[in-house]
Amino acid sequence: MLPRIGLGCMRLSTEPTPDPMAVIHAALEAGVRLFDTATAYCAHDDLGENERLVAKALSSHPEAVVVSKGGLRRPGGAWRPDGRAKSILEDAERTVAALGRAPDLYLLHAPDPSVPFSTSVRALGEVLTRGLAKRIGLSNVTVGQIDEALTIAPISAVQQSLSIFDDRARLSGVLARCFERGLDVMAHSPLGGPKRISKLTGSSVLRELAAAHHVSEAAIALAAVLDLNPLVSVIPGARRRETIVDAATAGTVVFTEAERARCREAFPALAAPAPAVSAASTTRSEVVLLMGIQGSGKSRLVDEYLSNGFVRFNRDLLGGTMKDTALAMSRALAQGATHAVLDNTYTTRATRASTIEAAKKQAAKVRGIWLDVPLHEAQVNVIQRMLEAHGRLLGPEELKKQRDNTGLTPLSHFRTVRELEPPSKDEGFDVLETRPFVRGVREGGAGRFVAFEVAAKVERTDEPTFVFAWTETDQAAVEAAAARLGATSLICAHGGGPPTCWCRPPLPGLLLEGCHRAKLSPQKCVVIGATETHQMLAATLGARFVTA
Repeated sequence: MLPRIGLGCMRLSTEPTPDPMAVIHAALEAGVRLFDTATAYCAHDDLGENERLVAKALSSHPEAVVVSKGGLRRPGGAWRPDGRAKSILEDAERTVAALGRAPDLYLLHAPDPSVPFSTSVRALGEVLTRGLAKRIGLSNVTVGQIDEALTIAPISAVQQSLSIFDDRARLSGVLARCFERGLDVMAHSPLGGPKRISKLTGSSVLRELAAAHHVSEAAIALAAVLDLNPLVSVIPGARRRETIVDAATAGTVVFTEAERARCREAFPALAAPAPAVSAASTTRSEVVLLMGIQGSGKSRLVDEYLSNGFVRFNRDLLGGTMKDTALAMSRALAQGATHAVLDNTYTTRATRASTIEAAKKQAAKVRGIWLDVPLHEAQVNVIQRMLEAHGRLLGPEELKKQRDNTGLTPLSHFRTVRELEPPSKDEGFDVLETRPFVRGVREGGAGRFVAFEVAAKVERTDEPTFVFAWTETDQAAVEAAAARLGATSLICAHGGGPPTCWCRPPLPGLLLEGCHRAKLSPQKCVVIGATETHQMLAATLGARFVTA
């Protein structure tokens, strides 16, 4: 087990600090023996800066436990994951060189969405094998990633954001899984971060407990997190001697049962997960969660439930947060409603947990329906929804201003998929079913979509025809090619880089807009092209592909 109270050293390098060495020495004098650092904790691009500072301050304290992290870069001061095996091993070697010894614990700083998670974890295992760390662990992960990592390498700790104001680690199931598997939990930002410090002094519960124990409100907040489980450690960040000395007093606080209950009632992050309703329960109440990425078909399915007397709770309609929506549902159940349906984008355990817990507190059974839709099919649905609402594709600036579900951007959609956690029964569902997506054939006529690159090889016909191209191609040339074929031109006029529009191939927006204009059925159309991108467009639409 790790020491219970530590010092998060990041801000000593990333923010102006008069005397960072003095802060670390003050921590040592106060009895702190856990120090958290990372390769990426530096003011600019000086990787290892914070590790070297920690090493210098701890040079005469071999008993101090040092935790470091790798797999993150600081290009231009930004924070960018780099989970490649080569990068993680290089970071571990840099850490050993900076500290002058192997760290007691070495963590993957954050999963890299561009690298298979298993690749990064195997690299962690190699760090351990090479003697570059005494133990290894993870940071900022999901339950699924913890489970996967444990099958690959001897993970022994997880660092996660956790405070009395931050219940994501509890709602996501990460805390429960760590406790179940005996993993050390390092709570970073355990006071909620600099912006939430004022909430500490504003809490009457913290204020009264602080007076009773002769410590500060901050110390009580830290003690409450420590009280969750002996496996939990807290690593508050500090830039002043007084801050870390005060934090160390949290270790002197021992709550009575009454005080513990009061804290857990006041701060949901400290509460235990709600128990599941027994399958034999005679409750008449049922809550249905329709889950899936944007464009998975939740809105269509919810109509079936509404026709059967269910009450709908949708965040886009109600406003507020997911928790507000769950609270509204809970109130309705308490006032006599028996059937509720929620069709929000419940793509992570954390976003589902508040709703499941609220339903359980009202003794309702929870049915989960997971709409398992491939990304390209969801993209088609998102675009069709936009076309039905606006009659055309919205441009990047219009998407930013849109406040409903027709303003979803490709990057937001990709981000949802990247963060996706498919539901599992152990979250508290009484029934959980998966429904595969089936694309129905849309009504409409047949037509042709001709890639500009091959338009010169295509003959004119009487079929509705569109010539499509991206902005890199001369617009006048595209329009001339379309005129020769008696066709309409479809041009994406947006620049390179990450996609900000739905019309840049291989996203299918241009072709779907053509179908919408001419009342064509995508499945009855032909895409004529020459590249893999053209073939992908045809497959996404369900159209036939023809090589010119």
